[in-house]
Amino acid sequence: MAARFENKVVIVTGGTSGIGLATAKAFAGEGASVFITGRRQEALDAAVKAVGGRVTGVRGDMGKLADIDRLYDAVQQKHGHIDVVFANAGGGEFAALGSITEEHYQSTFDSNVKGVLFTVQKALPLMRDGGSIVLTSSTTSISGTPAFSVYSATKAAIRSFARNWILDLKDRHIRVNAISPGVTDTAGLNELFGGGAQAEGTKDYLAGLIPAGRVGQPEEIAKAVLFLASDDASFINGVELFVDGGQVQI
Repeated sequence: MAARFENKVVIVTGGTSGIGLATAKAFAGEGASVFITGRRQEALDAAVKAVGGRVTGVRGDMGKLADIDRLYDAVQQKHGHIDVVFANAGGGEFAALGSITEEHYQSTFDSNVKGVLFTVQKALPLMRDGGSIVLTSSTTSISGTPAFSVYSATKAAIRSFARNWILDLKDRHIRVNAISPGVTDTAGLNELFGGGAQAEGTKDYLAGLIPAGRVGQPEEIAKAVLFLASDDASFINGVELFVDGGQVQI
Protein backbone atom coordinates (compact mmCIF):
# COMPACT_ATOMS: atom_id res chain seq x y z
CA MET A 1 0.00 0.00 0.00
CA ALA A 2 1.21 3.49 -0.86
CA ALA A 3 2.08 5.72 2.06
CA ARG A 4 -0.74 8.23 1.57
CA PHE A 5 0.36 10.33 4.53
CA GLU A 6 4.12 10.44 4.02
CA ASN A 7 5.45 13.77 5.34
CA LYS A 8 2.00 14.70 6.64
CA VAL A 9 1.38 15.94 10.18
CA VAL A 10 -1.71 14.42 11.77
CA ILE A 11 -3.50 15.17 15.05
CA VAL A 12 -5.51 12.40 16.74
CA THR A 13 -7.23 13.45 19.95
CA GLY A 14 -8.34 10.72 22.30
CA GLY A 15 -5.64 8.52 20.83
CA THR A 16 -4.83 6.23 23.74
CA SER A 17 -7.39 3.49 23.16
CA GLY A 18 -10.13 2.19 20.92
CA ILE A 19 -10.83 3.98 17.67
CA GLY A 20 -8.33 6.76 18.36
CA LEU A 21 -5.46 4.37 18.99
CA ALA A 22 -6.29 2.22 15.96
CA THR A 23 -6.45 5.33 13.77
CA ALA A 24 -3.16 6.71 15.11
CA LYS A 25 -1.51 3.38 14.29
CA ALA A 26 -2.97 3.46 10.78
CA PHE A 27 -1.77 7.00 10.11
CA ALA A 28 1.70 6.20 11.43
CA GLY A 29 1.76 3.06 9.30
CA GLU A 30 1.23 5.22 6.22
CA GLY A 31 4.09 7.56 6.97
CA ALA A 32 2.50 10.34 9.00
CA SER A 33 4.00 12.21 11.92
CA VAL A 34 1.24 11.70 14.48
CA PHE A 35 0.38 13.64 17.63
CA ILE A 36 -1.94 11.87 20.02
CA THR A 37 -3.61 13.11 23.18
CA GLY A 38 -4.91 11.40 26.29
CA ARG A 39 -5.81 12.35 29.83
CA ARG A 40 -3.74 9.75 31.68
CA GLN A 41 0.04 9.73 31.33
CA GLU A 42 0.38 5.98 31.81
CA ALA A 43 -2.10 5.24 29.04
CA LEU A 44 -0.51 7.89 26.83
CA ASP A 45 2.95 6.38 27.24
CA ALA A 46 1.60 2.91 26.40
CA ALA A 47 -0.16 4.26 23.32
CA VAL A 48 2.98 6.02 22.06
CA LYS A 49 4.82 2.73 22.34
CA ALA A 50 2.01 0.85 20.58
CA VAL A 51 1.77 3.33 17.70
CA GLY A 52 5.49 3.49 17.01
CA GLY A 53 6.96 5.44 14.13
CA ARG A 54 6.96 9.23 14.31
CA VAL A 55 4.50 9.68 17.15
CA THR A 56 4.35 12.26 19.92
CA GLY A 57 2.09 12.02 22.95
CA VAL A 58 0.74 15.17 24.58
CA ARG A 59 -1.17 14.76 27.80
CA GLY A 60 -4.34 16.78 27.91
CA ASP A 61 -8.08 17.04 28.38
CA MET A 62 -9.52 18.44 25.16
CA GLY A 63 -12.37 19.98 27.12
CA LYS A 64 -9.81 22.42 28.57
CA LEU A 65 -8.58 25.17 26.28
CA ALA A 66 -5.19 25.44 27.97
CA ASP A 67 -4.53 21.76 27.19
CA ILE A 68 -5.47 22.31 23.54
CA ASP A 69 -3.04 25.22 23.42
CA ARG A 70 -0.32 23.00 24.84
CA LEU A 71 -0.98 20.41 22.11
CA TYR A 72 -0.53 22.95 19.33
CA ASP A 73 2.51 24.47 20.99
CA ALA A 74 4.09 21.01 20.80
CA VAL A 75 3.16 20.69 17.14
CA GLN A 76 4.58 24.11 16.30
CA GLN A 77 7.85 23.34 18.00
CA LYS A 78 8.35 20.25 15.82
CA HIS A 79 6.65 20.98 12.52
CA GLY A 80 4.91 24.35 12.28
CA HIS A 81 1.97 23.01 10.29
CA ILE A 82 -0.86 20.46 10.35
CA ASP A 83 -2.33 18.48 7.45
CA VAL A 84 -5.04 16.42 9.17
CA VAL A 85 -7.04 16.78 12.37
CA PHE A 86 -9.02 13.80 13.66
CA ALA A 87 -11.07 15.32 16.48
CA ASN A 88 -11.97 12.10 18.23
CA ALA A 89 -11.73 12.72 21.98
CA GLY A 90 -14.99 12.34 23.86
CA GLY A 91 -17.23 9.96 25.69
CA GLY A 92 -20.47 9.58 27.55
CA GLU A 93 -22.44 7.79 30.23
CA PHE A 94 -26.01 6.63 30.53
CA ALA A 95 -28.50 8.93 32.26
CA ALA A 96 -32.22 8.73 31.65
CA LEU A 97 -34.39 11.83 31.44
CA GLY A 98 -35.39 12.58 35.00
CA SER A 99 -32.00 11.68 36.43
CA ILE A 100 -29.75 13.91 34.30
CA THR A 101 -27.61 16.16 36.45
CA GLU A 102 -25.99 19.46 35.56
CA GLU A 103 -22.61 17.82 36.04
CA HIS A 104 -23.49 15.04 33.58
CA TYR A 105 -24.66 17.57 31.01
CA GLN A 106 -21.69 19.87 31.46
CA SER A 107 -18.99 17.21 31.38
CA THR A 108 -20.46 15.53 28.28
CA PHE A 109 -20.86 18.75 26.33
CA ASP A 110 -17.43 20.02 27.43
CA SER A 111 -15.74 16.86 26.22
CA ASN A 112 -17.74 16.17 23.07
CA VAL A 113 -18.77 19.60 21.78
CA LYS A 114 -16.61 22.30 23.36
CA GLY A 115 -13.54 20.11 22.99
CA VAL A 116 -14.15 19.41 19.30
CA LEU A 117 -14.98 23.03 18.53
CA PHE A 118 -11.81 24.42 20.03
CA THR A 119 -9.62 21.52 18.90
CA VAL A 120 -10.52 22.48 15.34
CA GLN A 121 -10.60 26.25 15.75
CA LYS A 122 -7.23 26.40 17.47
CA ALA A 123 -5.73 24.17 14.78
CA LEU A 124 -6.65 26.54 11.96
CA PRO A 125 -3.61 28.86 12.16
CA LEU A 126 -1.41 25.78 11.65
CA MET A 127 -3.62 23.99 9.13
CA ARG A 128 -2.39 23.89 5.57
CA ASP A 129 -4.85 25.00 2.91
CA GLY A 130 -6.31 21.90 1.33
CA GLY A 131 -6.09 19.96 4.59
CA SER A 132 -8.66 17.62 6.05
CA ILE A 133 -10.65 17.54 9.28
CA VAL A 134 -12.51 14.43 10.43
CA LEU A 135 -14.89 14.60 13.39
CA THR A 136 -16.13 11.63 15.40
CA SER A 137 -19.90 11.60 15.53
CA SER A 138 -21.99 8.47 16.18
CA THR A 139 -24.98 6.54 14.91
CA THR A 140 -26.73 8.03 17.93
CA SER A 141 -26.81 11.30 15.98
CA ILE A 142 -29.84 9.97 14.10
CA SER A 143 -30.98 6.93 16.10
CA GLY A 144 -32.55 7.12 19.55
CA THR A 145 -31.00 5.24 22.47
CA PRO A 146 -32.61 4.93 25.91
CA ALA A 147 -30.89 6.92 28.68
CA PHE A 148 -28.35 8.32 26.23
CA SER A 149 -29.95 11.59 25.17
CA VAL A 150 -27.19 13.95 26.31
CA TYR A 151 -24.46 12.01 24.52
CA SER A 152 -26.66 11.68 21.44
CA ALA A 153 -27.28 15.43 21.40
CA THR A 154 -23.55 16.11 21.45
CA LYS A 155 -23.03 13.84 18.45
CA ALA A 156 -25.82 15.56 16.54
CA ALA A 157 -23.98 18.82 17.23
CA ILE A 158 -20.81 17.32 15.76
CA ARG A 159 -22.67 16.40 12.60
CA SER A 160 -23.94 19.99 12.39
CA PHE A 161 -20.40 21.33 12.81
CA ALA A 162 -19.29 19.47 9.67
CA ARG A 163 -22.12 20.92 7.59
CA ASN A 164 -21.40 24.48 8.67
CA TRP A 165 -17.62 24.45 8.79
CA ILE A 166 -17.28 23.44 5.15
CA LEU A 167 -18.75 26.87 4.38
CA ASP A 168 -16.49 28.70 6.81
CA LEU A 169 -13.42 26.95 5.37
CA LYS A 170 -14.31 26.80 1.68
CA ASP A 171 -11.86 29.55 0.69
CA ARG A 172 -9.04 27.50 2.22
CA HIS A 173 -10.23 24.27 0.57
CA ILE A 174 -10.17 22.47 3.92
CA ARG A 175 -12.58 19.55 3.89
CA VAL A 176 -14.60 18.64 6.99
CA ASN A 177 -16.33 15.28 7.33
CA ALA A 178 -17.88 13.29 10.16
CA ILE A 179 -17.38 9.60 10.83
CA SER A 180 -20.25 7.88 12.65
CA PRO A 181 -19.29 4.49 14.07
CA GLY A 182 -21.88 2.01 15.19
CA VAL A 183 -21.33 -0.51 17.96
CA THR A 184 -17.56 -0.98 18.06
CA ASP A 185 -15.61 -3.41 20.22
CA THR A 186 -13.60 -1.08 22.45
CA ALA A 187 -12.62 -0.96 26.10
CA GLY A 188 -14.73 2.17 26.49
CA LEU A 189 -17.82 0.41 25.20
CA ASN A 190 -17.22 -2.55 27.49
CA GLU A 191 -17.03 -0.18 30.44
CA LEU A 192 -20.20 1.61 29.35
CA PHE A 193 -22.01 -1.74 29.16
CA GLY A 194 -20.94 -2.78 32.64
CA GLY A 195 -17.90 -4.90 31.80
CA GLY A 196 -17.40 -8.67 31.80
CA ALA A 197 -20.24 -11.01 30.93
CA GLN A 198 -22.79 -8.20 31.01
CA ALA A 199 -20.94 -6.25 28.34
CA GLU A 200 -20.45 -9.35 26.18
CA GLY A 201 -24.14 -10.16 26.44
CA THR A 202 -25.13 -6.64 25.43
CA LYS A 203 -22.78 -6.71 22.44
CA ASP A 204 -24.14 -10.11 21.38
CA TYR A 205 -27.66 -8.73 21.54
CA LEU A 206 -26.74 -5.66 19.52
CA ALA A 207 -24.87 -7.77 16.96
CA GLY A 208 -28.17 -9.46 16.23
CA LEU A 209 -29.63 -6.10 15.20
CA ILE A 210 -26.82 -5.33 12.76
CA PRO A 211 -27.20 -6.58 9.17
CA ALA A 212 -23.48 -7.43 9.11
CA GLY A 213 -24.17 -9.82 12.00
CA ARG A 214 -21.42 -8.54 14.29
CA VAL A 215 -20.07 -5.47 16.03
CA GLY A 216 -17.32 -3.42 14.41
CA GLN A 217 -13.61 -3.40 15.15
CA PRO A 218 -11.62 -0.20 15.78
CA GLU A 219 -9.38 -0.95 12.81
CA GLU A 220 -12.41 -0.88 10.52
CA ILE A 221 -13.36 2.59 11.71
CA ALA A 222 -9.74 3.69 11.30
CA LYS A 223 -9.74 2.68 7.63
CA ALA A 224 -12.76 4.87 7.03
CA VAL A 225 -11.13 7.82 8.82
CA LEU A 226 -8.00 7.50 6.71
CA PHE A 227 -10.10 7.39 3.56
CA LEU A 228 -11.90 10.62 4.46
CA ALA A 229 -8.62 12.28 5.42
CA SER A 230 -6.83 11.23 2.24
CA ASP A 231 -6.77 12.59 -1.30
CA ASP A 232 -8.86 9.55 -2.25
CA ALA A 233 -11.78 11.53 -0.77
CA SER A 234 -10.82 14.83 -2.41
CA PHE A 235 -14.40 15.57 -3.56
CA ILE A 236 -16.10 14.37 -0.37
CA ASN A 237 -16.98 17.24 1.92
CA GLY A 238 -19.48 17.70 4.74
CA VAL A 239 -20.69 14.10 4.81
CA GLU A 240 -21.58 11.85 7.72
CA LEU A 241 -20.10 8.46 6.88
CA PHE A 242 -21.74 5.65 8.83
CA VAL A 243 -19.47 2.73 9.65
CA ASP A 244 -21.98 0.56 11.44
CA GLY A 245 -22.52 -2.66 9.51
CA GLY A 246 -25.78 -1.21 8.20
CA GLN A 247 -27.50 -0.82 11.55
CA VAL A 248 -29.04 2.62 11.07
CA GLN A 249 -29.82 2.06 7.40
CA ILE A 250 -32.73 -0.27 8.11
